[in-house]
Amino acid sequence: MSQHQPMFNVPRVVVAVAALLVGVHVVLILLPEGWENWLTLTLAFIPARYAGFAEALPGGPIAAATSFLTHTLVHGDLAHLMFNAAWLVVFGGAVAMRIGAIRFLLFFAFCAVAGALTFLILNPGLMAPVVGASGAISGLMGGTMRFLFSSLDHGGVWMLREAPQRVPLMSISQILNDRRVLAVSGIFILMNVLAMVGFGRVAAGGVAWEAHLGGYFAGLFAFGFFEPKQKVHSLDKQALH
Repeated sequence: MSQHQPMFNVPRVVVAVAALLVGVHVVLILLPEGWENWLTLTLAFIPARYAGFAEALPGGPIAAATSFLTHTLVHGDLAHLMFNAAWLVVFGGAVAMRIGAIRFLLFFAFCAVAGALTFLILNPGLMAPVVGASGAISGLMGGTMRFLFSSLDHGGVWMLREAPQRVPLMSISQILNDRRVLAVSGIFILMNVLAMVGFGRVAAGGVAWEAHLGGYFAGLFAFGFFEPKQKVHSLDKQALH
């Protein structure tokens, strides 16, 4: 008899994060418009906060610190929320099962901050708010690249939903020389370049491609640091990081 787990066996921590995103969206919808706008801007990441405008913006100096994370809680509309929730489940499940709930949350937060920092560096002083968990979820995608293709080489993709912690972790040198990882990364970059050209800046209601790329590459290169030491597996003797 097959011992395979159900295909949609999503870890509780992933469900909890998705539920939190939905809950915040519902609260914002139910608030009066003035309060909704204030809370959205307080939670959003706004580069202008770091160009001398922190006191003038909702949330003040406190939001200048917290918005590196809180921007992930707010979404522009229901479609934006549903898209991110779907990709959270797709890429978050295997990562959460591999590294555990606490490390998953730390990794999610790390990628969110990396995405926000990348956006800040490329858009200093921009007044437009950045919202959404896309940067953090892009980081989950990047982290998954470290063991997705090695699962195909060592047992099959089913391992991602049954025993992802048993899949060997690809080293940095290996991902830089693996054509599959390079192809996926190239496609991801191309998609975001097209978003940049086609949709423009966030100020015009576009896509924060900078946060996507920052989160993705942070997740891709730093995932090894979040691996439980007793569960680390490498395809060779090279350093994981």
